Formats: sequence, C-alpha cells, structure tokens
Amino acid sequence: MSEEILINVTPQETRVAVMQLGVVQDLHIERGSSRGIVSNVYLGKVKRVLPGMQSAFIDIGLERSAFLHVADIWENAADPKPIERVLHEGQNLLVQVMKEPIGSKGARLSTQLSIAGRVLVYLPQETHIGVSQRIESEAHREALRARLNAILPAEHKGGYIIRTVAEAEAEPDFVADVAYLDKLWLALQTAAKTAGAPQLLYQELDISLRVLRDFVTHTTTRIQVDSRATYQKMVEFAQAYTPGVTGQLEHYPGVRPLFDLYGVEEEIERALSKRVDLKSGGYLIIDQTEALTTVDVNTGGYVGLRNFDDTIFKTNLEATQVIARQLRLRNLGGIIICDFIDMDNQEHREAVLEEFKKALARDHTRITVNGFSALGLVEMTRKRTRDSLAHLLCEPCPTCQGRGEVKTAQTVCYEILREILREARQFNAREYRILAAQQVIDLFLDEESQALAQLSDFIAKPISLQVETIYNQEQYDVILM
Repeated sequence: MSEEILINVTPQETRVAVMQLGVVQDLHIERGSSRGIVSNVYLGKVKRVLPGMQSAFIDIGLERSAFLHVADIWENAADPKPIERVLHEGQNLLVQVMKEPIGSKGARLSTQLSIAGRVLVYLPQETHIGVSQRIESEAHREALRARLNAILPAEHKGGYIIRTVAEAEAEPDFVADVAYLDKLWLALQTAAKTAGAPQLLYQELDISLRVLRDFVTHTTTRIQVDSRATYQKMVEFAQAYTPGVTGQLEHYPGVRPLFDLYGVEEEIERALSKRVDLKSGGYLIIDQTEALTTVDVNTGGYVGLRNFDDTIFKTNLEATQVIARQLRLRNLGGIIICDFIDMDNQEHREAVLEEFKKALARDHTRITVNGFSALGLVEMTRKRTRDSLAHLLCEPCPTCQGRGEVKTAQTVCYEILREILREARQFNAREYRILAAQQVIDLFLDEESQALAQLSDFIAKPISLQVETIYNQEQYDVILM
C-alpha cells in the first residue's frame, strides 16, 4: 500500500505525519526545546552504584541522572560479574541512551553502542552481521549477509545489523552506508579522547533527516515539506546519503497549511480524546495511566444485521485495525490491556486475535502479544522509547491534578467546616472568612446554610463568605480576621 509523508516545520517544532489512503497512520513531533535523546552517545560519569538493584546512576549532563542496569553493560556480557565489581563512583563511561526520560524516571542507558545508517546499523563492539527480523526468508537473509561481507575490507572491525530497507537497495548503497558509519564512529572516538565527563559526543539526526533514513520505504511515493530551508537541507542530505529518495522530495508552497489540507490537525485532536468512534457505530475508550494503558471495546449504537454474536464479532474485527493505528498515533507503550467484547465462539476469538496481530505487524516498534486470558483480555507490550502524544502535548489538569474528577461542592463545604473548627481550637480570631469558588459559596447560602450557622454558634464567632472568581471548585482559603 503506497504512503505519503507530510512534514510541517515551524521554528519551535517539526511534525511528521505518515499517510496511507489519506488517513494518518503514524505521527511524530519533535520540539527544539525538548529534542529527543534516544541514540545519543555520551561520556558519562558514574554517580552512584547500587549493589542491591544491580544498577548505577550515571551523570550524562541532564537534569536527572540516567539509569544503567548490569544487564546493559556490554563489557560484562561474556563474563558476568556483580555491578560493584564492574563500576565505581567517579568512573568515566561511554554510554548510549536506549529510552527517553519518562515521567519521574531518568533515561535508560546501555554501554553497547550502535549507530544507525540508511541500510545498516553499525555495532563497533561486535563482530557478527545480523539481519532485521522483519526479513523472514532465510535465503534472503543469507544473501544480504553475503552482499555486505563482499564489500567489507578484511581488516574492518565491528559488526552490523542489516535493516529491512536493505532488501530493495543496490551495492553502492551498502558501500556508501559503510563509509558514512565509519566516518561517524571515527569522529566519536576522536571526541571521546579529549572530552570531559559528562559530555555529549554524538547526537542523533533531527527528525526531518531521520525521515529520509528511517521512515522512507519502497511504498513511499511522495514527501512534502512546507519549509523551503528544511526542504533544501533534506535534499542535500538525500543527495549525499540516500540518492534514491531525492526524486520523492517536494516543497509545499501552498497558502493553506499542509496539515489542515490533509486533515492531520483534526486527527491530532481526536488522538488526545479518550473516546474513539468506530465506523460501525461502536467505540473505544482508551485510558492511559502510569502503570499501563487499557483499551475497552464497546458496541455502542451498532446493532448488526443478523444476530448479537455477529454484531460483537464485526465490532471486534473493526476494533483491531483502529486499536493498532491508535497505538502508533498516540505512541502508547509499556503494558497494554485490550478488553474486546466477550465472544463465546472460539473461532471468532481466534479470528480476532489473528487480525489484531496482522494489524500490529505494520508497527515499526517491537510488540509482544499474548492470546486471550481467562478473563477474555488480550495482554500485550509495546516498547516505550519516548513520551506518548498526550504526555508531549498535554499536562495534568490543574483542577483535578490528572484524576479526571473533581470533589463536589458539598465535599468542599464539609472540608471547609472542618478546617474552621480546627482553626478555632488553635486560634482566638475575631471572625473567620471563607474564600471559595461561586459553587461552594452558593451551597453555603442555600443547602448548607444551617450547617454554617450551627458551626458559627458552636465556636461563638461570626463566619463570612467571599466569592473568589479565580478559584476552581476545590480551592478555598479560611482567613482569620
């Protein structure tokens, strides 16, 4: 299926949308103020070694120290030792970021380095040649290994992973990639010899250039860019490293914004909503939490044409495609629980699971899917390397602090009454004044007026009310006059 890539550039951020048949299939956003650090290589300094967790905190120059587990220390793989025998505080260490800092967690590191090119990934510490798991034919895998071995000098050091895109590339592309990666590795080694920790030694390409390296496939027909400067930069990069892609690049000079023209802005808004409507009339409810993400499938207004089992089956089949697409759009990672509508028919369950796996196969991120559990849930994991779309574009509601609910005005009234009683036992004020939102004050003037009068009599002090229009429903202050 052919696809098109749209790139919207502003001085503050670059957004990339991958389209198929006019529908957004994947979305990437990179902001200049918070550019991603996955694949960056740093000379770090060991801050703390934690034998009990078999891990260490490494200072790489970020706000929070990064995390390195003993299993991610490449030098320790051949002869495993406890981390306290491998690292010590103050030690300089060459590390690469595997996962972005997410929430309260620091970046995840590895000492096994890899540098990505267009058709190859260079592994300077390895000796073997691996092939992408997406290339399933063993004959194709061996042929690709033979092609790469044929162009490598006998004295060449390091290993490689041959990427999926390599199947459609010619020998000159392999030669160019080897030369490009050798040049990057040499520059990194040279910088490491004179650098003081912590210091960035190698920075991953910005997203506009990663499009040419990572996103373009043999099905890509056009890449539209709405910034002339970015378009020129991409053309220069393509001519040097991906010449076969140059003809697909186009500058979009239109007056109407590119993302408006293709409906991407509306798709982004929908991807921030909990509810996703299905064409049949059913819908999904997607809830993202710190621990996991849940996806609940509902029939909604869809009643089917034959029987209830058929309605459920059709809704679940449609949901498999939409869930797979939403996971990519929202960049949801970690543990994901999909609650499909219960199906009594075993054949239907197997068909839905098979269709779900096919839909997920289009994802470039590593995914593991288990079958239906005893409770009828499909459990899966999707590798999380960067923040989700919601975490990138949104922040917790200042009113409910991310709970999704606020205390009722009545609950706040009772909290205020308890607070006044607490204050009256400690301080001998002349008067107590309540500052609160309009809804809370209205309740004190109506339904809770008797409770307020009783408290005033009990503490033998007047209580006055004042509306604060800038307060949300949960905010209040008790002023001692």
